Amino acid sequence: MLSVSNLSVQFGKRVLFDEVNTTFTQGNCYGIIGANGAGKSTFLKILSGKSDPTSGHVHLEPGKRMSVLEQDHNLYDEYPVLETVMRGNKPLFEVKTQIDALYADYSDENADKIGELQVEFEEMDGWNAESNAASMLSNLGIKTELHNSLMKDLDGQQKVRVLLAQALFGSPDVLIMDEPTNDLDYETITWLENFLANYDNTVIVVSHDRHFLDSVCTHISDIDFGKINHFSGNYTFWYESSQLAARQRAQQNKKAEEKKKELQEFILRFSANVAKSKQATSRKKMIDKLNINEIKPSSRRYP
Repeated sequence: MLSVSNLSVQFGKRVLFDEVNTTFTQGNCYGIIGANGAGKSTFLKILSGKSDPTSGHVHLEPGKRMSVLEQDHNLYDEYPVLETVMRGNKPLFEVKTQIDALYADYSDENADKIGELQVEFEEMDGWNAESNAASMLSNLGIKTELHNSLMKDLDGQQKVRVLLAQALFGSPDVLIMDEPTNDLDYETITWLENFLANYDNTVIVVSHDRHFLDSVCTHISDIDFGKINHFSGNYTFWYESSQLAARQRAQQNKKAEEKKKELQEFILRFSANVAKSKQATSRKKMIDKLNINEIKPSSRRYP
């Protein structure tokens, strides 16, 4: 569905991503996590085409539509609320705009073109678009009497809900959201959790809300040390599994260190002893082969 290949991002001497290769598949919700400054929001901007990587590529499967939760809350201030939502499905809105323009300047010459566009519009479920957009707004707490208001007449929290409706509208094949629960009340967050839990397409989300990640994620995508690794399960499952793995690795390292110390002590005692010199040499080779894995420290405290 959506993939990145050989993706690297570097700011001066700081390497944010180093040759990342990964894929996001249909029907899964990926929670992007990492320490502050790891590059979560930067990665979403690159996926959505709003920023360019230093090198590498992002590939969206042909014919698939991506929708991104808009972060600029004032971008649509001069547009009506309902239209703002419908603009979230760009192909549908463009066809609708063409039909409206042709009807406004109707002639026999453009009748055939109108017919072609109407067929395309119907295939997009365009005739139900306004009612679907209105329903989405109502579900997110925007009252009907506000649907024809200009965006600039709404308060900040209302704008957030409209832009969320815009991102969700038309069931995009890939949905990208950065902190979607900000400025939402408990009831609206619960509605969004239920919506995403039953969503059939690909969702990629950054959130510091652990409960939200637990409710909606099928996978956790961990950004650490310039790489991205996918783990099946929600945030709590990832966290508990990673803690267990770290403890197991620490125990293995401790045993390896103890073995290394034992071998070193043997070598010190018997390296000068002719009878034991062959054994000392053999154990020196064992030390050289002994692999002590280093657990890299992470600054992560929150998703």
